[in-house]
Amino acid sequence: MKQCNLCSDAGSHDRAVLLYEYIGKKTVDLQHTEVPDAYRGRGIAKHLAKAAMDFVVEEDLKAHLTCWYIQKFVKENPQPQYLERVFH
Repeated sequence: MKQCNLCSDAGSHDRAVLLYEYIGKKTVDLQHTEVPDAYRGRGIAKHLAKAAMDFVVEEDLKAHLTCWYIQKFVKENPQPQYLERVFH
């Protein structure tokens, strides 16, 4: 399992996290997003979800969306380049 971190202000240990795991050579499972309470409601999880889906597109991967928030993001942003790479 790997993670992508989005850190907050300098000196702070709070970080937003996207957990993911490659489950095949060209398939990634986007498992979980987490944003510290102090930073919720600022669109940070949306940035993580968009970055994850853009990465899937750029790298020509398939994505399994275990994370409910990324599922919601794709449903609310049904771009063809996202939808064609998601499998259920």
